Amino acid sequence: MIVSDADILGASILIVDDQEANVSLLEQMLRDAGYTGVASTTKPDEVWALHRRHRYDLILLDLQMPGMDGFQVMEGLKTNDADAYLPVLVITAQPGHKLRALQAGARDFISKPFDLVETRTRIRNMLEVRLLYRRIEAHNDLLEQTVRERTAELRASEARYRSLTELASDWYWEQDEHGSFSKVSGPVLEMLGIRVDALDGDSRAVEVAGWNEAERKVLRETIAARQPFLDFIFTRVNEDGAQQTFQVSGEPMFDQQCRFIGYRGIGVQLNSGKPPSLE
Repeated sequence: MIVSDADILGASILIVDDQEANVSLLEQMLRDAGYTGVASTTKPDEVWALHRRHRYDLILLDLQMPGMDGFQVMEGLKTNDADAYLPVLVITAQPGHKLRALQAGARDFISKPFDLVETRTRIRNMLEVRLLYRRIEAHNDLLEQTVRERTAELRASEARYRSLTELASDWYWEQDEHGSFSKVSGPVLEMLGIRVDALDGDSRAVEVAGWNEAERKVLRETIAARQPFLDFIFTRVNEDGAQQTFQVSGEPMFDQQCRFIGYRGIGVQLNSGKPPSLE
């Protein structure tokens, strides 16, 4: 990210000093340097309201003022939840106040009497950092909004997917990372001969015998490897000798941290063969 000269010179600046002469000197210096968004006040108790209203990119704050000093002003500015970055550059003639001001939240300081070259340099450097911070803040807000929108789209897509798969198949199923059924939709009991207990995280499929174990072994190995499978065929022979053939497709599911959380898929019954008649 690059901050242009135009962005810096167009930044909003508030000068806070109880001495009109100091205010005039700083205003003139800034305007001569090309800054266009310069405002000022000699009343420190106005700063909080002014900053809430205008969200200045930089506040040039004198520390020694009657009634309310610069330290008190900074404490009040910290209560502005809309601005996590305190854009304050303090002005002081007391060397001992510099460290205290930085500990109070100021980003930099200017010494009195003013060195105009140093003052312009510190102001420009701080504005560049401030504007970069705002761009990052705006970028993060955009990313969060994008994530919210994409999440909503994915949820809508997921709902459509489930609706379509349930319409296009005999049953829809989901299993957690331990292999327990977490969702089943369709006549699984009638077709597969299994019972899914209450879906409370501990549900287990109670199965009947008759499955082709060679086919089941291949399917289990595919699931153990967390691989998708498409139109997998497996069969079961019922107690009356009738053979049932099923076709199932599934895919592994992962959360946002790429952690495996289970499988989901669809299945259809292809036929329900009857044993040959002895008559």
